[in-house]
Amino acid sequence: MSDAIQFDNTYRRLPERFYQTLDPTPVDSPELIEINQNLADTLGIKSEWLASKPGIAILAGNEVPKGAEPIASVYAGHQFGNWNPRLGDGRAVLLGEVTTKENQRFDLQLKGSGPTLFSRGGDGRAPLGPVLREYIVSEAMFHLGIKTSRALGAVRTGEMVMREETLPGAVLLRVASSHIRFGSFQYFASIGDWEAVRLLADHVIDRHYPEVRESSEPYLSLFKCITDRTAKLVTSWQAIGFIHGVMNTDNMLVCGETIDYGPCAFLDTYHPETVFSSIDVGGRYAYQNQPGIAHWNLAALAQCFAPLLSDNEEQGVELAKTALDEFPEIFYHYHRRAMANKLGLSQANDSTDELTRDLLSTMADQKLDYTNTFTLLRQALSDRTILPTALENFYEGWNDQIEDKTVALQIMQSANPVIVPRNHIVEAVLSSAHQDDMEPFRAFNQALANPFSDELINSKFAKPPIESEIVQQTFCGT
Repeated sequence: MSDAIQFDNTYRRLPERFYQTLDPTPVDSPELIEINQNLADTLGIKSEWLASKPGIAILAGNEVPKGAEPIASVYAGHQFGNWNPRLGDGRAVLLGEVTTKENQRFDLQLKGSGPTLFSRGGDGRAPLGPVLREYIVSEAMFHLGIKTSRALGAVRTGEMVMREETLPGAVLLRVASSHIRFGSFQYFASIGDWEAVRLLADHVIDRHYPEVRESSEPYLSLFKCITDRTAKLVTSWQAIGFIHGVMNTDNMLVCGETIDYGPCAFLDTYHPETVFSSIDVGGRYAYQNQPGIAHWNLAALAQCFAPLLSDNEEQGVELAKTALDEFPEIFYHYHRRAMANKLGLSQANDSTDELTRDLLSTMADQKLDYTNTFTLLRQALSDRTILPTALENFYEGWNDQIEDKTVALQIMQSANPVIVPRNHIVEAVLSSAHQDDMEPFRAFNQALANPFSDELINSKFAKPPIESEIVQQTFCGT
């Protein structure tokens, strides 16, 4: 079944300067780790075929499926605020695009598939741990209702890769609405190729924002749409205590999905300055900084859009700046609504802001667990006796704002997960996988597929780490 995946490759039709054409590098002894049956069904791909020998060969990069036109995309980016004029897919190959029955288009990209023109001396491979981390967290994010790339399947390569130590290699088949990054625009803008910037903007409009074609100022409308989706995305991260860890402009997608789960992590004990990434020594991408960094990244993108907005340079800059300046208010609107939902409030107003500040301050001072605090508050609406003493003062003011407890409970249950991919459990799962025990990986994924289920409140997946389990740092897989 060499035509088991129906490809239609629109990005490949852009000029050749947008990518390098190449096939993935074969591996020695591919072995299946997991197939995401739910996602395969969505994409119209038979999961049993994907798990077969021909399917595994495609997952590993040993065979290029019929209709695929593999490429590695070029892009640039600001990495921890430092400009890098040429990055690109250094260890990933885009096989092509597929369209679902609902006419939704998705990229299929192999990650860890070997070196490309953009590898900059790297081996183009991925260790097993980071592949499984991305599989776990990206799928968890999907079930949490957050826009994200996803994992269709993963294989071991039968080869070892060198990082700080020798590690088993793996390949991930990643699915995203597209892999077009802020840095994709930055690359062409930085070399003055404004024709390419315009072509890329037109492609993004056709693929993600066709409604802006009706606008009298389509490129300005496009930038505003990207701004809105970015604000909504980062709000969803903040609401569940997610820390991306490496919010470089090359890791931000214009379609508004989360991508590149390298040193990402989740809050256990709440503190706004929390950082986990081992490479974020200055705390640039700390939990509390994510909204501001999103705004900073959009400013970098705005510079690419300004020449598209007007033939007059000053006017183009002013239009871009005016649109950019709307971000704080847009983010505030989404964040206020998200926190109102977490607190079971039907309306978001000034009282919501006060309650949010009060709760987060209490959580930080008392070193409370982020996820479990909201679970406890929801339970306390039905049984106040379970409320910790540290939350008594907050409860009084909050309870006064709740008009209907039944409605509040419904809102809170849909907004507050009982479990998230806690860092210590992720690490334990990866440790087991390195010992060839995949059962913890599968059990964790199964639980994370139902993160709002009250049946998991007393499960091991809902428990914070004991002191010896606390994860202090997370690491990138490059």
